[in-house]
Amino acid sequence: MAQKESRASETSSLFNPIPAEFAAAGKKRFEDFVNSQSELFGQIQDANRQWLDRVRTEANLTSEFATKLTAARSIPDAMTACQDWTARRFELMAEDGRHLLADTQKFIETGARLLSNGWLTKGGLST
Repeated sequence: MAQKESRASETSSLFNPIPAEFAAAGKKRFEDFVNSQSELFGQIQDANRQWLDRVRTEANLTSEFATKLTAARSIPDAMTACQDWTARRFELMAEDGRHLLADTQKFIETGARLLSNGWLTKGGLST
């Protein structure tokens, strides 16, 4: 009976081209890849939300500026509205620069972590 079981295991190993340890390693690498992609996707979603909020802020600022400009009764009132709008635009541009730098840094850190996990050096993406 034991002879039949050993022959069955020998036969199954002959027909199985991928040993169990290779399959386990491949599964782990695939899970790592999926986790990295999920993390990157989450970061991209966060960045998109921030930029969408920024577009809404810009639209509100433009609407307020148009309202103030049409309500202006004199040139000094119109100039004040323009100065306020310009000052706020420069503040928003500075915020945009900070967000862009922070987003880029997050993406680079995630990419570096992906590379340091061996995706390129251990055969994940290269030959």
